[in-house]
Amino acid sequence: MEELKIFFDKFITAGGYKTALSGLLVTAEIAIGGLIIGILLGTVIAVVKVMPKYKALPRVLDAICNVYVAIFRGTPMVVQLLIGYFVLFPALGIPIDGVIVAIVIFGLNSAAYVSEMMRSGIQSVDIGQLEAARALGMPYGMAMLKIVIPQSIKNILPTLGNEFIVLVKDTSVVSFIAVVDITKAFKAIGDATYEYIVPYLFLALVYLVLVMGITLLVRLMERRLKKSERQ
Repeated sequence: MEELKIFFDKFITAGGYKTALSGLLVTAEIAIGGLIIGILLGTVIAVVKVMPKYKALPRVLDAICNVYVAIFRGTPMVVQLLIGYFVLFPALGIPIDGVIVAIVIFGLNSAAYVSEMMRSGIQSVDIGQLEAARALGMPYGMAMLKIVIPQSIKNILPTLGNEFIVLVKDTSVVSFIAVVDITKAFKAIGDATYEYIVPYLFLALVYLVLVMGITLLVRLMERRLKKSERQ
């Protein structure tokens, strides 16, 4: 097949695989970095949302978190990337690096979704455990950190895996801010050969393998956690 020959000539002989591997590394950096930020910030937001609202400060923080979640869940990822790259980072005087901008924006976006996952995970833990820790004199924050949050993460592990998969697939839009990810790398091969069918089919295969790998990893982690619970 002529299209395959053209693709492999560009991909192997002309060194296109180097750009693809570099793009794959960028994709992994953005997705993993975004997930880490999303889990950390999302957990903080979730804790704020489940805190007792007897005092004014928790109510104010809860309102701020609600606005934050509404903004990042209500606007497209591409728009957030463009605002971050062309507006927010320049306004703050921060040197612009497309990969760093993408990691930060992906993390902020992910936090809005992870916060809801964490909130449901926290609420799935028996409230008696938190009350027992508080009765023993443990501060609220410490009780959440050491007792409730570890159990809630275990409860929402499959949904966190799904969030990681979404982040990996969403990295395909970072070319809007001139970042060369795996999608941009295969598009460059198509641009060089004027033949897009094979490069895009291989691109789809790469994403499929990544998603299947993440799915398998999450299942292995679930089995390990269940095994440790039985022991």
